[in-house]
Amino acid sequence: MRQLLPDPPGEVDPVAAYAADDRPAPAHRPWVLVNMVASADGATAVDGRSGALGGSADRAAFSAIRAVADVILVAAGTARAEGYGPPRTPPALQSLRAARGQSAKPRIALVTRRVDLDLSSELFGDPDSRCLVVVPEDAPADRVAAAAERADVVVAGTGGVDLAGALGRLREAGASVVLAEGGPSLLGQLVAADLVDELCLTLSPALVAGESARVTHGPDLPDGLAPLRLVRVIEDGGVLLLRYVVERGPRRPDG
Repeated sequence: MRQLLPDPPGEVDPVAAYAADDRPAPAHRPWVLVNMVASADGATAVDGRSGALGGSADRAAFSAIRAVADVILVAAGTARAEGYGPPRTPPALQSLRAARGQSAKPRIALVTRRVDLDLSSELFGDPDSRCLVVVPEDAPADRVAAAAERADVVVAGTGGVDLAGALGRLREAGASVVLAEGGPSLLGQLVAADLVDELCLTLSPALVAGESARVTHGPDLPDGLAPLRLVRVIEDGGVLLLRYVVERGPRRPDG
């Protein structure tokens, strides 16, 4: 992998690069990092899944970025579509996490309103990385009770999950970095609520066309756009690994 930005350019280890990044958590919530892959024309999935857009560079970045997170936030529907299981953190990365004072593995946090979960799935079977289930107060009580037997339940909001409230509770529980992996609707809600601090985007050298969703999808932003500052570009076989930090000015106070 070649780092193109910042200077000096040259070979780079993605694990070392992402681990060295500064991510100062705001006072009342964790630092929120979004990681997504997209084609050159903006598609985030092929036949409903993102895997075809990846490749070895994206897999390396995916593993390196997960290694810095305390919690991985994902919509329950996306977890089903992508076949999520417990985080598979190699021993070397577990050692690096331990040296930083983190748990051996990040925890998956599923955002769900209806709590329509397969609690017998592998995702709920790792005692070393107990799953979190994030629900609103008026979620079906029987399903919440069933989920609580296999996972830790986080309650925030009514009618739908209050993402700011949920992030606040994760911060109270010790999370400093939350990695949001999608889907686009969840990411759109986070962006609209000014809760995203960083975007790591893998740009695949391919055209997809079709009607795939963009990286984020949802309500218009209050200020029309959220400016980003490009801080790193890594290239590998035509794949670009882009790291952006959200630029906040006087009219965009920190969430």
